[in-house]
Amino acid sequence: MGRRRGKEWQREVLEHYHDRYNRPEFIPDDPIGLVHAFDDPRDREIIGFWVAMLAWGRRATIIDKGEQLIEAMGGQPYRFIMECGNCTDTIDRELGQWKHRTFNHTDTRYFLQWLHWYYHRHDSLEDAFARYLSPDSQNIEPALRGFHDYFFSLPDAPHRTRKHVATPARKSRCKRLCMFLRWMVRQDDRGVDFGQWQRIRPDQLCMPLDVHVERVGRSLGLLRRKQCDWLAVVELTDNLRRFDADDPTRFDFALFGMGVEGVEV
Repeated sequence: MGRRRGKEWQREVLEHYHDRYNRPEFIPDDPIGLVHAFDDPRDREIIGFWVAMLAWGRRATIIDKGEQLIEAMGGQPYRFIMECGNCTDTIDRELGQWKHRTFNHTDTRYFLQWLHWYYHRHDSLEDAFARYLSPDSQNIEPALRGFHDYFFSLPDAPHRTRKHVATPARKSRCKRLCMFLRWMVRQDDRGVDFGQWQRIRPDQLCMPLDVHVERVGRSLGLLRRKQCDWLAVVELTDNLRRFDADDPTRFDFALFGMGVEGVEV
């Protein structure tokens, strides 16, 4: 890498595009916009988690499916979970035809069942992740591993649903979970992420690594690992810590935005 493409050049590119894309104007075209429709933190984290788990494919389709899900829940996700999350007849009636790609009714039933079980014992989904972290955890890997096992701990958990909730134990990038945790944990004055969770630190977050972030990360010299797996996530995140040790995933806005818009560097 020549002088022009050294660390300072990388910093300039990251900061420029972070400032460009970390803005409320981009919310309506992103799945996080569905989360912004709610004021109750429990509604936010329920819809945020579910929509994040659906986040593959075209963003417009993801948003459309999320809107259908919210409508089927009567616009009150937490109330629906608490009152109907374990009611097979209601679930079949309201959500029997709802699906997204390979996420089908079996998966929907289990998500609702687990959330019903969980929220009758806890006030926030934060504990399902934070319980596996310690202050000296370098990143969220223990939280992701622990959450996966916890989520599938109910005796009738369908094996097929496991493909929808990733874990580093399978070397997965865990892109969707990393994105969801960014939404819940990060907080700044930009108005995009929520920062409603306090037991996970922003410096522990890891980059949501999708095809856009991967391509731009490689072009910037921030990602060299050939396999696009969990170790690649760690490599990219660690390299971004050189530019902001306290909040490395804020550069997700830059890399993803550049990738979507086809910015060449």
